[in-house]
Amino acid sequence: MLYVLFSVVCSVTVSVILKLARRYEVDTTQIIVWNYPVAVLCTWGFLQPVWTPTVMADAPFGLYGTLAVLLPGIFVALGASIRYAGIVRTEVAQRLSLFISLIAAFLLFGETPQSAKLAGVAVGVVGILCSIGWHKGKNQYGLNHRVWLYPVVIFFGYGIVDILFKQVAQHTDVPYTTSMLMVFLLAMGVAFIYLAYHIMGAKKRFSVHAIFWGMVLGGFNFANILFYMRAHRALPDNPSIVFTGMNVGVIALGALIGIFLFQEKLSFINKIGIILAVISVLMIAYL
Repeated sequence: MLYVLFSVVCSVTVSVILKLARRYEVDTTQIIVWNYPVAVLCTWGFLQPVWTPTVMADAPFGLYGTLAVLLPGIFVALGASIRYAGIVRTEVAQRLSLFISLIAAFLLFGETPQSAKLAGVAVGVVGILCSIGWHKGKNQYGLNHRVWLYPVVIFFGYGIVDILFKQVAQHTDVPYTTSMLMVFLLAMGVAFIYLAYHIMGAKKRFSVHAIFWGMVLGGFNFANILFYMRAHRALPDNPSIVFTGMNVGVIALGALIGIFLFQEKLSFINKIGIILAVISVLMIAYL
């Protein structure tokens, strides 16, 4: 469970870094760009993927390319959601995006629907609607109630990304670590193209500080993945424990940090939504 704890802490730290970056007026888009070189180097160094012409001949480059385009865009949306909707709502939306992949498992991957898991999804849908709901009028960010759109984008975006990664994993001729490296390499290329547009097209100022912030972000982002993978290896017979610990842990720690460190305001309905989110994860894992 120590690996699960480390993964939870690293996951929430990513959100905290993006939140603090705005406070210190560092361009989060550029931070996200510089996260990818770190992800590539860490994947190469820690996971040691197999890289041979035979392996690469069978690689699903169409899926790699799709993920390479989606990942930087979803990451930018994550930063915007954390800024405007807050860490609590964003973490709930990101964690409950598992419902998208769970439904896809029934519809696309041939898994048999289970009534208990479907009930968990139903509870989770109510939970996410309650947790991201906003009263009409201005909030503490000076924006109107349509801010809930940011967590909705995160919910569907990360759900789609998870489905694509599951499809990548089905290509058993290519080791998953190799696929991860290819996705990060291509995503880094897309991110640098966007950075070039950001600087030259949109006339944004290049930020040296963003390089440092991006390296730190990339380190924690990769550590989250690494510890999560090691948690599954350490508990091969108890995947539900890892699944539950990760998702409930991130929701709970994100809520504590959002409320007490950043003074995010939650309504009574929002709090009910967070509780329902936790219940839904437990139902999916154990019923």
